[in-house]
Amino acid sequence: MPTSTATFASVLADQLRRDASRPLVTFYDDATGERIELSVTTYANWVAKTASLLQDELDLERGALALVDLPAHWLGAVWVGAAWTLGLRLTDDTARAGEADLLVCGPAGVQTCAPHATRVPVVALSLRPLGARFTDPLPTGVVDYGAVVLGQPDAFAALDAPAGDDPAWEDAHGTRTQAELFTEAASDGLVSAGGRLLTDVPPTTRRGLATLLAPLLHGGGTVWVAHPDESGWAHRAETERATAVLREREGGQPARS
Repeated sequence: MPTSTATFASVLADQLRRDASRPLVTFYDDATGERIELSVTTYANWVAKTASLLQDELDLERGALALVDLPAHWLGAVWVGAAWTLGLRLTDDTARAGEADLLVCGPAGVQTCAPHATRVPVVALSLRPLGARFTDPLPTGVVDYGAVVLGQPDAFAALDAPAGDDPAWEDAHGTRTQAELFTEAASDGLVSAGGRLLTDVPPTTRRGLATLLAPLLHGGGTVWVAHPDESGWAHRAETERATAVLREREGGQPARS
């Protein structure tokens, strides 16, 4: 499809038409033994439910700024898709917490983000298997994602649908639109048609956006690994039929192999 006008919603809809059952998102946590795999259809369902939560429950609108501070995790990929389906601007710059219209964090960020709940929505993810809720109470005003997301509709319609030139990512290096990010993902050579990427780079970072966008655009899939066991990395690449690998190195700089 013409990436000059691409939106996340249009690319995902195209992949649903082409091959809805293929594995798109796979996740391992080597610290817990968790493994989960989402087809294009199941991923799209999570995106729709999360976008519905944002629009219908939290009253977020197109153009709002969302600070998403999550580690490598399959729900990070869901949140990127949901935010752009609604037309939000994403950042991982925690210094912008005071100006963000939404804060999203994992367990490690709850205490830092909670004070902002008096001003804007704060959503916390337990990062437990299957997107489960927290086992302990959260601070007042903080939304437990796992407790509310499954009750959202399975289909989503944006009240003000974004366009390809909507700002999608902002950080100290500048702003990128949805279409620009897809154009970059289409040409960076990260994966070929139908390829599978094995990575430990969080999809909610600027360098990690392509770990979701490139395989999605090229009809492939991504395998994210949290707390990777280095001794089993080569075996996982083989068993998951990875055609490309992207690692996070010191200083957050990914390196291809």
